[in-house]
Amino acid sequence: MRLRLKYAPIPENVARFAADIVASAAEVSRVELDYSPDSLTLVDDILEGFRADGITSDQVAETLFGFGCYIGEVLARHEGGCWRKATEQEVNLFSFPMVIELPAKRVCNPIGKVFKRMENGPEDNLRYFYTVFTSAEPRSLRATDAPVDR
Repeated sequence: MRLRLKYAPIPENVARFAADIVASAAEVSRVELDYSPDSLTLVDDILEGFRADGITSDQVAETLFGFGCYIGEVLARHEGGCWRKATEQEVNLFSFPMVIELPAKRVCNPIGKVFKRMENGPEDNLRYFYTVFTSAEPRSLRATDAPVDR
């Protein structure tokens, strides 16, 4: 898949990608994304609408990239994460040039998760993805030493 992005896919541009997707969601879907964890359910709904309309990931790849940046911004703002350039090993694993590093050096790939959500449907729920990486989740769901589906 080849992405034709408006900005370079670097951590310094993530906020721009996220802001663009917030504006697009308001204009196209009449959905207000407020960077809250609860807003991730709205993103799930938008993606499920794409799927219901028969839209493929390739058709909306740039939009999915933007939603991934939005998900990462929610993690960064609420969980103290920061975007960073992916290492060569992480690029090989995740296929995307940026990741979120959360406290305790936990790394997640919100951009890739959005693509998986689009491909697999509700089983790759974005709100649950957030819960897995937050410090507020129940102990049984906590992502500690074990790798988590990203």
